[in-house]
Amino acid sequence: MRILLDENLPKRLKGELGGHEVWTIRDKRWSGKKNGELLGLAIQDRFDVFVTADQNIKFQHNLANYAITVVFLVAKDNTIERLKPLMTLVLEGLESAKPGETLHITELE
Repeated sequence: MRILLDENLPKRLKGELGGHEVWTIRDKRWSGKKNGELLGLAIQDRFDVFVTADQNIKFQHNLANYAITVVFLVAKDNTIERLKPLMTLVLEGLESAKPGETLHITELE
């Protein structure tokens, strides 16, 4: 599975998604792109999954119309220490995810 990590996430999360081809926005040189353009580029480049902490995307776009799974990470902050424990849940969720679906992975308090 090809996974794209948004620029608002630590790039070290790449190592937590073993068994998949993982890229960051910076790797692709897409930094600063608007969300709609970014989703279009990700689909064009054949990414299966886009992982982000940007909760606004779901209000800006009808994600069901995009041929990509969008994973929203919800945590107190975007540090590697907070987000790393969520990667197991991301991997579990991706086992049954389909394009156009969204997953919300929330930090347990």
